Amino acid sequence: MKIIVGLGNPGEKYQNTRHNLGFMVVDEAARKFLPLKETKWEEDKQANALVLRVPPNILLVKPLTFMNASGKAVNCLIANYQIADLNNLWVVHDDIDLPLGKIKIRLGGGSAGHRGIESIIKELGTDKFLRFRLGIGHPRRNLKFLPAGRQGKTENLKSVEGYVLEKFQTKEKSEVKKMIKKAIKALQVALEKGPERAMNEFN
Repeated sequence: MKIIVGLGNPGEKYQNTRHNLGFMVVDEAARKFLPLKETKWEEDKQANALVLRVPPNILLVKPLTFMNASGKAVNCLIANYQIADLNNLWVVHDDIDLPLGKIKIRLGGGSAGHRGIESIIKELGTDKFLRFRLGIGHPRRNLKFLPAGRQGKTENLKSVEGYVLEKFQTKEKSEVKKMIKKAIKALQVALEKGPERAMNEFN
């Protein structure tokens, strides 16, 4: 079984924020992979996550632990579904080190300061799982998307934490929509032809 985890924070307050891009992608994957009437997420109370089975062997996951404790939900699901090979764990998440709209797929590596990835590495005791990194741009390099009046005023920019918890700006939404479509295609290629093919095509 492949477990595809989208990282984000639960609750209406965090909907459509940059840090919830992982949730947005797995929600779209659910709509793409299943008929609409079958896209019913279920709560796995033991793992504290929403899960959705996609026949024959895919489990879509949205942890409800909040970002900083994502690893607890992932570790529980790995144990419950007896996933011995962590090549079957794929994590979709936002990345401030990539420009808005850029996708990068990689196996292993550090967390680069992403608290969700950091939590998963800590709980699993390894970094050897596949990541689908989705660029949201860094607040100090993403100036063209800032609201009028804030462009060029880097000293007034919010912290990275504040930036990732903001909703996408109107100017960004078209690029975000394209990136989500690209991420779904990358997942499909990885499922059908393997992660290496997806890396070659989308990195």
